[in-house]
Amino acid sequence: MASRDKRAAMLALADGKVYRGIAFGAVGEATGEVVFNTAMTGYQEVLTDPSYKGQLVCMTYPEIGNVGANREDIESRRVYVEGFIVRQCCEQPSNWRSEVSLHEYLTRAGIVGIEGIDTRALVRHIRTHGAQEAVLSSIDLDPQSLVRKAQALPGLLGRDLVGEVTCAEAHDWELADWELGHGYRAMTKEELRDAPRVVALDYGIKLNILRRLVATGFRVRVLPANSTAQQILAENPDGIFLSNGPGDPAALPYVHQAVAGVLGKKPVFGICLGHQILGLALGGQTYKLNFGHHGANHPVVDLRTQRVEITSQNHGFAVDTDSLNGRAELSHLNLNDRTVEGMRGQGAPFFSVQYHPEASPGPHDSSYLFRRFKRMVEMFPRHGLDTLDRIAAEEAHNAHG
Repeated sequence: MASRDKRAAMLALADGKVYRGIAFGAVGEATGEVVFNTAMTGYQEVLTDPSYKGQLVCMTYPEIGNVGANREDIESRRVYVEGFIVRQCCEQPSNWRSEVSLHEYLTRAGIVGIEGIDTRALVRHIRTHGAQEAVLSSIDLDPQSLVRKAQALPGLLGRDLVGEVTCAEAHDWELADWELGHGYRAMTKEELRDAPRVVALDYGIKLNILRRLVATGFRVRVLPANSTAQQILAENPDGIFLSNGPGDPAALPYVHQAVAGVLGKKPVFGICLGHQILGLALGGQTYKLNFGHHGANHPVVDLRTQRVEITSQNHGFAVDTDSLNGRAELSHLNLNDRTVEGMRGQGAPFFSVQYHPEASPGPHDSSYLFRRFKRMVEMFPRHGLDTLDRIAAEEAHNAHG
């Protein structure tokens, strides 16, 4: 276990609010938008979620690190949060799968952490005044200096962070769900031979999305975010998946153009940033939420079935469905603040959700959406643009017995 010298650390917000605590993880300074996550478990998945690029994350659960960290519970190739904020960092994890402590994990990743601050007070401040730019430092402990640095930060609006997290080149993905004693299972060529083929656009895709697509019965080809409509269609996919990712969706015109070029030609399923990009490709607009949705306990209602799902979420922007002018129908609604959580195509086979049906961390209430996508892909060659209406009729019939 990496040793700790219990040096001081400080978190300063752009509005002048300052929090003093104890450093853990790497020694240094981190900047970004400070947000809070309400999940009680899954901090390693949070740390490695590319959607947190550009952000400092505060966990609301009071003790973090009690199960350590390992090489399997990751959602990308590295840690993407800019800095980590907790009430208490557990120094002696107790879990049979643990390989290193949280402190050592962040030290190796070069990520600055702070513990010992009143995270409840910080969360209340963010909820009241909104997510904002901040500086977390264990080398500069001058409050005025840190506040000035925070005030000079660019913010997330207008920034293309997708280019910093997407894959460099196209590749196939063949791993499915984790199995006790075996780890993530690789699908055989025989199992994948007759499976429908999906292109997944990597805007910062979580690995568990890829695992769930394979486990649902797809062959998966991952393409970089800057792929054009022509390059996507040249793969001759049976379906197209739009992934999660960081930053402002409005700052990605090259992505909007590519997605607009494939709509109506192939079935499309979007999650999180992919949902927002779909809205923009349809000619709609997005807007920034006051403090976003980050956690594993957000209630969402399916407006067709009236079924409530507890969902995993991580986003700071939302789609304005009124701006879509009938090109998509509102399908899911957030029961906390009534923001848009899903939409379905009008005259084209696509649907999307703002939340994360792959969970990791979080509940599996929404995993049925991967099966819906599979059904849509299978039916599209026969029913074309009417595919989604037929699926909706099937689901409504099943929901009512």
